Amino acid sequence: MTRFRSTLLVALLVCASASYAGAQELEPGAYTVSPIGVNLFNLGYTFNGGDVAFDPSLPVEDAKSRVHTLNVSLGRSISLFGRSATILVAVPIIRGHIEGLYVGDFTAVDRTGLGDVRIRLGANLYGSPARELAEFRNTVPARTNFSAGLTVITPTGAYDSSRAINIGSNRWSFKPELAVQRSYDAWLFEFYAGAWLFTNNDDYAGGHVRSQNPVGSAQLNARYTFKPGLWLSANANFYTGGRTAIDDRVNLDFQKNSRIGSTLTVPLSPRSSFRVAVSEGAYTTIGGDFLGLSVSYQHAF
Repeated sequence: MTRFRSTLLVALLVCASASYAGAQELEPGAYTVSPIGVNLFNLGYTFNGGDVAFDPSLPVEDAKSRVHTLNVSLGRSISLFGRSATILVAVPIIRGHIEGLYVGDFTAVDRTGLGDVRIRLGANLYGSPARELAEFRNTVPARTNFSAGLTVITPTGAYDSSRAINIGSNRWSFKPELAVQRSYDAWLFEFYAGAWLFTNNDDYAGGHVRSQNPVGSAQLNARYTFKPGLWLSANANFYTGGRTAIDDRVNLDFQKNSRIGSTLTVPLSPRSSFRVAVSEGAYTTIGGDFLGLSVSYQHAF
């Protein structure tokens, strides 16, 4: 395999397929460094089944759900103040059936529509300066990288204030995050730590104000590369917090959950790859006890 082909396969790892599950996500490779000027198109499908809702903090108890998500995203590697960086925009299209107890009564709903658009910026702080393709493929990668990211979820999804359960959240969400990567030959270890911050939904269920406390999250990924572009990773996360309130009435929905999963990426050509991932709840209190399956196609250009 040529060095040029290897470089393009590395570029495919700029970002994982953007999931829609907030703190519940497992995204290995989110801070992989690539040469500037590389674009990445991702088309992915995710199925979540079990105790899951469109928004993990929605007031649905004992949920039995089936949620299908089509993710379309476009990313680009750029230079940010001389450092390697990536910007990503992801649009989810969601269809789901949710049933469970809402305020003590059984309810079942079906929803289809556009989810909240996600924008993510990740930048290397130490280890890998911004480099053009020619320089990138002739440079030995740094063994240790420190990075930072900011994810913004916009209130663009389908929302009806007369309904308590919606696809869209009708609020802004922000996740600042720090990450460290360390490679040992074919192994790569990643650790992320961040927190989700939320604005209020001022038009919840007929004009009420719904607020949510921050959700802290941590993620650990261990990845083994068999050859350029072909790798398998084990993933685990933990997230806690997120208690909600409606008109200052605090709900008993403090989250303290963790998930485990695995991700396999297979190269299809010098510019494209296929990814499959599976995850499940390892420890759950409120929500999070669900099975997640996803497949995606990535193309660099």
